[in-house]
Amino acid sequence: MGRWKPDARGRLEQAAMELYNDKGFDATTVAEIAARAEVTERTFYRHFADKREVLFQPNALADVLAHATATAAGPLAPLEVIAHALTEAAPVFEERAELVRQRQAVIAANPELQERELAKLASLASTLADALRERGLEATTATLAAEIGIAAFKVAFERWTDGPGRHTLARQIRETMDDATTHLTAPAGDGPRPPSGPAS
Repeated sequence: MGRWKPDARGRLEQAAMELYNDKGFDATTVAEIAARAEVTERTFYRHFADKREVLFQPNALADVLAHATATAAGPLAPLEVIAHALTEAAPVFEERAELVRQRQAVIAANPELQERELAKLASLASTLADALRERGLEATTATLAAEIGIAAFKVAFERWTDGPGRHTLARQIRETMDDATTHLTAPAGDGPRPPSGPAS
């Protein structure tokens, strides 16, 4: 093992994603991650509390969403503000696209990690709702808009990770939010169907 190489945190993250996808999250040890990254286990624990934290480390996403919501210009509808904020946050993922897709594959294969991912999304919805309330929006409407926005983001994110190179995440977000505002407010089908039952 070499004495020192730069970007230990980045190499640990990349090594972990490779091992999680190759061996499975549960079967991978911290020692194996450290060895592949060519650092000691002590170095691993300087950067991450445990192997789960590699997947759920704090990032700037919540701050970006809060700031973009607060500074969205003009009199915009709540979902337009949310769409703007989510689009502004897209580069957080796009700058690390391959690593993000590897992370998503690991989470998709592990139900326990999926639960934690849902909790993280719920936290982001709370961040958006708080920011909307700061803009003067009524609390229930702010919460509803934020929940719809995060649900749309989840769909857009899955489309982006499942179809690399087809569209940017920002475009997927815009298109999914457009779908939400267009199709969810349009009449369903051709109107209500008559009740089923024996003919009279």
